[in-house]
Amino acid sequence: MQTEKDAEFVGAALDAGLRAPRFSSPPSSEEFAASIEPKNVPAVFRGVLKGSAASSRWDPLHGGLDYLLEKVGPDVAVEAMMSNTGRVFYGDLRSHERVSIPFSTFMHSCKSHLGHLSAASDPSKDNGIGKESTCSEGMCPASSENSKQLYLAQVSILNTESKDRCSLEVLKEDIQEPIFLKGKSFSSINFWMSRAHMRSSTHYDPHHNLLCVMAGCKKVTLWSPSASPYLYPMPVYGEASNHSGVSIEEPDYSCYPKAKYMKEYSERVILNSGDALFIPEGWYHQVDSEDLTIAINFWWKSNIMTEMLEHMDAYYLRRIMRRLLDTEMNKITQNSSFTHSERYSGFQSTDEASRGSQQFNQVKNSDTSDKKSALLQSLKPCTLQALYELMSLVHDSVEAVDQNDIAECTSQDISVCQSNERRKTAADDSSPLQNDLVAKIILPVEPLELRSMLLAMVHTFPRTLEGLVLNILGPTGAEILTRKFDEMDQRSTPEEQSEFYKIFYSAFDDQYAAMDVLLNRKELFSFQVFQSVLDQYVRVHVDQPS
Repeated sequence: MQTEKDAEFVGAALDAGLRAPRFSSPPSSEEFAASIEPKNVPAVFRGVLKGSAASSRWDPLHGGLDYLLEKVGPDVAVEAMMSNTGRVFYGDLRSHERVSIPFSTFMHSCKSHLGHLSAASDPSKDNGIGKESTCSEGMCPASSENSKQLYLAQVSILNTESKDRCSLEVLKEDIQEPIFLKGKSFSSINFWMSRAHMRSSTHYDPHHNLLCVMAGCKKVTLWSPSASPYLYPMPVYGEASNHSGVSIEEPDYSCYPKAKYMKEYSERVILNSGDALFIPEGWYHQVDSEDLTIAINFWWKSNIMTEMLEHMDAYYLRRIMRRLLDTEMNKITQNSSFTHSERYSGFQSTDEASRGSQQFNQVKNSDTSDKKSALLQSLKPCTLQALYELMSLVHDSVEAVDQNDIAECTSQDISVCQSNERRKTAADDSSPLQNDLVAKIILPVEPLELRSMLLAMVHTFPRTLEGLVLNILGPTGAEILTRKFDEMDQRSTPEEQSEFYKIFYSAFDDQYAAMDVLLNRKELFSFQVFQSVLDQYVRVHVDQPS
């Protein structure tokens, strides 16, 4: 028999702070409101509903189906979901339909299924419970097999956001909210019941959710909102925008390559009768329900959504987008896959700032004739290697051009270069860092080492430096280079900063053209990241402004 310890898993990539804590006894409402709910992290509450009226009265193995039949009555119709894809219920309306059936029909179907299970385990028993019941014309599924694909999903017991009548409102009398939800203003309370094994698609809800299992077993897989890139959410403008676009049963990794990492960023929780799971708003979850599983859930608005007034929506949208952009940009520009410590071990500086300042002053005060050799000799072997790689890039790109004319690039030439870069970027989905060779070379170079290298290029290979910046430097490279400049500034005196930029821009016939290239390509990098963020989190594509 599989134990909970065997069946539950936590993905290795899931941040420890996002793992759901387990509670063996219910917290107080004050503790929940102060230290659990605000974290926006799931939480598991074991056995908090055991002995409750609903848990006792609805248990199918102890007359619960007959109780529900009598409680609800023979004439109440409920809306059920019928799947077109077997026992898997996708969010897309093209994969399922809503059908109206008498609640009594579904209960009789469940009683029949329970009878078959009982007879299979003990053939000597024949109490007649396994015989199929009849239903009125047009009000039940076409066959017994279809009933296996029916799911009483989100049938309202209470709904404060709709004026429609709740078909199972009578069951509210059996429900007692957990003590830690005392005082909550619920948006809705819903009834969920499966006759056979059912699987819901991966989705998130716009409300905080407490899922409570009254009978049977549910296995819930959870992903934090930040895992969206691996789940490929449906477009934000579609009717299933809160659902993952990845097939649960047969993921197509050729279309959704990042989906192969889904499990690494997930956590699985097993809920038995009496257990409850807090699922914060925005957390993706996929639920497997075993045979004859009954559950209810409570939905309520988070404090953020309750207190955020509509006129602030546009502002917070921009703030959130900016935050996502900054996170994505930092992820690219701080990629640790290309560190010189890995490529060239043994060249770590013990006091880079002191050494860099000595190098800078040594070169600044030396005679012009000595600067070339002094600068090159001062470079670490790994930095010298990076310099040769950059020179090779420039020379390879203009091998058909006279080496003395590398940097004869007009403003029109620059515009053409940028246009070509945009077309290449639009056609390539791989990492921006992988696509930008200059970025890969300069990313691992320590800031003050990079300063020494650039100074060496100014005095020794000025045309190569000009060609590198004006013609070869890509959007990611421009972003990383200017970030390196910021790091240099933080480790330099104002006088050193001023002197460096004066020397650096002296390599260009038109220093304003160089500045324009850096700024334009930084903006192109930002736009590419913006496209990536929109695609990963809202599945929207935007074209670059002309």
